[in-house]
Amino acid sequence: MERYTHYTNSYRVILPVLDVLIIFGAFRLAGYAYLGNWQFAGYYPLFYAVFALLWWILSVQYANVYRAGELISYPERFRNLARTFLVHAGLLLSGAMLLDVYWMPARYIVIVYGFVLVGVVAGRFLLAFLRRSYQRHLARPYSRFVIVGTSPSGQELYRTLTSYDAVGNQFQGFFTDEPVPSNLQSLIKGSVADLKEFCKNEQIDEIYFALPLDQRSLIQDLAKFADDHFVSFRIIPDFKGTMQTDVNVYYYNHLPILTVRQNPLAFRTNQLAKRLFDIAFSGFVIFGIFPIIMPILALLIKLDSPGPIFFKQLRPGKRNQLFPCYKLRTMRTDMSGLELQATKGDARVTRVGRILRKTSLDELPQFFNVLLGHMSVVGPRPNMISQLEEYSKHIHTYPLRHAVTPGITGYAQVNGYRGETRAPQAMEKRVEYDLKYVENWSFKLDMQIIGQTVWNMVKGEKNAY
Repeated sequence: MERYTHYTNSYRVILPVLDVLIIFGAFRLAGYAYLGNWQFAGYYPLFYAVFALLWWILSVQYANVYRAGELISYPERFRNLARTFLVHAGLLLSGAMLLDVYWMPARYIVIVYGFVLVGVVAGRFLLAFLRRSYQRHLARPYSRFVIVGTSPSGQELYRTLTSYDAVGNQFQGFFTDEPVPSNLQSLIKGSVADLKEFCKNEQIDEIYFALPLDQRSLIQDLAKFADDHFVSFRIIPDFKGTMQTDVNVYYYNHLPILTVRQNPLAFRTNQLAKRLFDIAFSGFVIFGIFPIIMPILALLIKLDSPGPIFFKQLRPGKRNQLFPCYKLRTMRTDMSGLELQATKGDARVTRVGRILRKTSLDELPQFFNVLLGHMSVVGPRPNMISQLEEYSKHIHTYPLRHAVTPGITGYAQVNGYRGETRAPQAMEKRVEYDLKYVENWSFKLDMQIIGQTVWNMVKGEKNAY
């Protein structure tokens, strides 16, 4: 891959120099448009130097700005440039205000940014067009390569290399002993045993190994063959095949760290964003909605049956830490079995309680749990202690749902898996959706779940009883 690195680095030199020249031309054109002459004296050269230097620094920070490969789409190129221009303008304006320095006329600055934006964007697209035309019509292939294995990493490598430089990288085929998808059948050239003979006959330049890394003897054998026949041997890590499970790769200063399970909420920034939202949302409900609706609900509960307004029960939270979970009381107090799940037609549920459960209004006091940090607005629903003990014995992934803070509503609930779990596989499906939430959390997903929950409250849910 050295040539790709060299090629990319050459663009990191060519593009900044081209940008500086375009910016200089834009300043001269802006000066003529604003002043009516081609003079470039006074504060204008200094402003140009600061402008160009700041652009160079920001462009280096946003690596994609100085990449012209085909792996970057035109819309992505434009987004990268627009983002850099916005940051550039913000820093330039903020710096001038903080330092209280002489500021160029606003009309002149707008003209400069207009010319620079048009020039840089046009230059990028023209360069990408010329490079693509050269590859299609003039370039000659410099690598004939094969891939050993059809693992996901091998297929991704095939798509990457052929899209990056379809002319320079000539793909000659896959070699594998495993069954392959129908869409790859035409690309299979033989088994792994056929590889060596094929490489000698077809003058292959590179062999990419994309099988599980535990095949040490095969790796050593192919590496020796490559050395003996002047072929480059490269290994594409197939972590999923090696671990026999999904593997996620994170980088700490170019050091790859493997995890067998994705958990976006393990990152502090995501935890902080979610917690700030929880505080704001629960605060709005407690101080904006509670004073209106709680007195009415409390009166209805008291009139319907004797007993307290609120119901408190210990529930397992994050990492199985117990916390007092608050709800509006929906059951009679003169009947036993509070540790049992409510069932359809349950005699313990009061008349008002059925309405509260149907509309999920009995969960409103849990916003106090959210404010205190026991719960989140969205997350896996906290089950009873008896359920934790029971389901942990039969569902080996059940404890994983407790890796995050439990929620008032969750991904399983809005997908229809709420209420009674006596039916076969009911809890398995709930756990499945809870883990999908844990592994794919995003702020957007939380908003979607909240929106669906509100809609379900309005229309009522058949499994809420």
